[in-house]
Order: sequence, then structure tokens, then C-alpha cells
Amino acid sequence: MLSRVADAIYWMNRYIERADNYARFLDVNFNLSLDLPPDISEQWQPLVATTGDWELYKSLHSKPVKNKVIYFLGFDENNPNSILNTITSARENARSVRPDITKEIWQQINNLYYLVKDEKEKKRWQKNDPRSFFNEIKKGCQLLNGIFDTTLSRNEGWHFGKIGQLIERADKTSRVLDVKYHMLLPKLEEVGSPFDLIQWTALLKSVSAFDMYRKQYGKLTPFHISEFLILDDAFPRSILYCLDKAEKSLNVITGSTTGYSNKAEKQIGILKSQLEYADINDIFKTGLHEYLDNFQVKLNETSSAIFDTFFSIENALSIS
Repeated sequence: MLSRVADAIYWMNRYIERADNYARFLDVNFNLSLDLPPDISEQWQPLVATTGDWELYKSLHSKPVKNKVIYFLGFDENNPNSILNTITSARENARSVRPDITKEIWQQINNLYYLVKDEKEKKRWQKNDPRSFFNEIKKGCQLLNGIFDTTLSRNEGWHFGKIGQLIERADKTSRVLDVKYHMLLPKLEEVGSPFDLIQWTALLKSVSAFDMYRKQYGKLTPFHISEFLILDDAFPRSILYCLDKAEKSLNVITGSTTGYSNKAEKQIGILKSQLEYADINDIFKTGLHEYLDNFQVKLNETSSAIFDTFFSIENALSIS
């Protein structure tokens, strides 16, 4: 497969996963704002911080208020990571590899593109409850993921798409967990309070983990929630699960059965192994924020290694 095609499919899936996550974050935070006690201010700034776009937001807006944050994360053309721009980018990547994907995939990406474009033009989200739009984006992205899995052969293109999706998912799970623990609870006396539990519940719902977590642990505790989202090997949005599946797809592409054959396999193998042998007690002793911050740095290095190995100009002749 040409590296240009692999790169486009990889980023098509990363962008769709990013749009899905942003819709999740916005939906849950909007619901949270309705449930907050009257003496608690709405917390929209941490939501922007979750996406990593806080500096850009500050350069465009004076305060993190609801309507401005929804516009910034949903429709702002100045934000390269807004839902509008990520779906547009996914569509452009899909267009560039139209012969390598199915008609069903192309049609669903088009549906998502016109959905968000129509919502921006008509500005319905300013007048009505925006949650219906967030739900449409989530359902549209989930439908696209299902179409991707059920209409493509398990060839290199499919595996590159899954790697893109899983790397993005691991990144967003780490960010939402980091922001909750590091930014949303400034006062020690609030730990375990009803407000604290509301926020942890919102965090789990933002990654569709609430039901599976309650089945496994029952009681909501920061310790077990962190363990579930970082180290669980069966939940499809946990960090360990994402890296494990991404590594398996990478091994299929390269044909490796043991060890590693390139920089990308080495980086993702090291990172996954560190998670496999991690203990949540040790993570909390060293500091959850510090651990997640270090993980995000290493995940960025893994993403760079994937680019250098498969998509850079030097490797643009072919992947196989």
C-alpha cells in the first residue's frame, strides 16, 4: 500500500475519533452544567483544556463561557480541532483515497459533513438545546466506525485506520482523566463530596464507561476509576486496551511476530509494556497528573514514530 493512502486512512479515522470525543465532552459537560449546585460556577474552561486547545481559545475569547466554548469546539473554523474542521479533514482524506474505501464509508462521512455544516449555517445550537446535535454527531461517528469494520477487508488500510482511531482514543481518555483529577478539584475538603461524585460520574459518561465501571467496581472512587480507564485490558476505551490493539494492528502490517522491526513498533511496544506492568498504587504514589502527563509525551513520540516509519517523504515509495 502506498504510504500516501495509508496516511490518509490513518488520519481519516483519527479525525472521526476526535470529532466523536469532542461531541461526547460537550454533551456531558452541558448535562453537568444543568446538574451543578446553584453556588458552583459552570466549568467550561477545563473542557477546553481537555482538548489541548486552551491557549488558542484564550487568544480568541476573553472568558470560557458556554456558548463560546460550544462554538469554539463545535464550529470554529479558526480551531483546527473543532468538530466542523475535523470532520471536514476526515472527508478530504477520504476523498483522496476514494478508490481504497467503500461507497458506504464515503456516504456516511458525507452525511456527517453536511450535518455539521447545516447546523453551523442555521445556528440551531444557539436557540435550542444543543444536546440533540451532539448525539447526532456521536451516533454518526459510531455508525461510521461500524461501517468501517463491516465493509472493509482486514488489509493494511483497515489496520492503519484502526491504529489512528486507537491512538486518538487513548490520548483523549488520558486527557479527560488528567483534567478531572488535576484541575476540577482544587480543594481537598471536596474529595468525596456529592459535587465530586457528580464530576466523576460525568467523566465516566464522557467515555461511555459508566455502566461497565459500575458492573466491575460498584462504588465510585477516584482510585478505581483511574485504574479502570488506564489499566483495564477489556474495556475498549481504556488506555491499555487501545495500545494493545494498536500494537497488534501494527504487527500485522509489518509481519512481526516477536520483538520489533522498526521505530514505531519499538515505541508502542515499550509504552504498552509499561502499562501492562504498571500498578495503580504506584501511579498514585508518584502522582496521577505526572503519570498521565508523561504518558501523553510518550504517546506523541509514538505518533511521530509511526509518521517517520510509514508516512514521511523518505518512506513514501511504499509500505509493503
